[in-house]
Amino acid sequence: MSSSDLTYAIIGSGALGGYYGGRLAHAGAEVHFLLHSDYEYVCEHGLAVESTQHGDITLPSVNAYRRVEDMPRCDVVVIGLKTTSNALLPALLPPVVKDDGVVLTLQNGLGPEDDAAAVVGAGRVLGGLCFLCSNKVGPGQIQQQRFDHIKIGEHAERGVTDRMRRIASDFEAGGVRVALDDDLPGARWQKLVWNVPYNGLAAVLGVDCTVLMSHAEPLVRDLMLEVVAGAKAVLDLDIPIGFVEKMLENTRNMQAYKPSMMIDRELGRPMEVEAIYGEPIRRAEAAGCALPKMRMLYEQLCLIDRDKRVDEGSPPV
Repeated sequence: MSSSDLTYAIIGSGALGGYYGGRLAHAGAEVHFLLHSDYEYVCEHGLAVESTQHGDITLPSVNAYRRVEDMPRCDVVVIGLKTTSNALLPALLPPVVKDDGVVLTLQNGLGPEDDAAAVVGAGRVLGGLCFLCSNKVGPGQIQQQRFDHIKIGEHAERGVTDRMRRIASDFEAGGVRVALDDDLPGARWQKLVWNVPYNGLAAVLGVDCTVLMSHAEPLVRDLMLEVVAGAKAVLDLDIPIGFVEKMLENTRNMQAYKPSMMIDRELGRPMEVEAIYGEPIRRAEAAGCALPKMRMLYEQLCLIDRDKRVDEGSPPV
């Protein structure tokens, strides 16, 4: 059980935020959830998390809110929203983060910490990379199939800090494995090795990861190697070929899984095109490194995504 006195706010209580927030609360941490479409259901029935790794948990009563203005100010504000909703952060963060609190962005792609830092300051932002196969299968119902570990790093400095350790301890009390990373930019490029091929190809082609591995593995590999080249050009980071092989092998062993971008397309929601594709492509090209297959995929995704807009009134959770 958690022995921490940190309080947590979950902004974006879907497949990711609902899962990690549920595990924190189950371990005894004080957790407050911002909800939108699920608010009434969760108030009446609570939150259920199915997990193949840790067993199922049910939280019959949770601290649920429709508006950040009604939430208590917390020590750690966890951003579980898609990066497509980051324009809402100036309205969402000030009411809920304590004066000495921090923001932890559990988001994909490059640059999400910059959006939070513009609101609360770079020194109060941590980044988290989630390696999680999880879906929201109904109101207040999260289903985790495989993986759930997190890498956490500081946004404004290198090294491992005490606050990183305290937050990691709370997640680990809930059964979530946490790695503390002293190089957050490098970790984000490593995460792109998986996200770039599987998210984009699944969304464009309309097939899950199992089908991609059966019929498009050479293209998947080529896209991974372009990410490796981009990381070298931008950060002088050498991602070993063994890491690429590990990502391929892990995905071969997964059950049929739909990446989040594929689900977003199916549901008519905006996709995280800029954070996962646009930003790394621009940084790589500025460093003199062309990523032709990744750029082609990016342009296809932009065409698909061009008519989707976030509801400016409330976050999609």
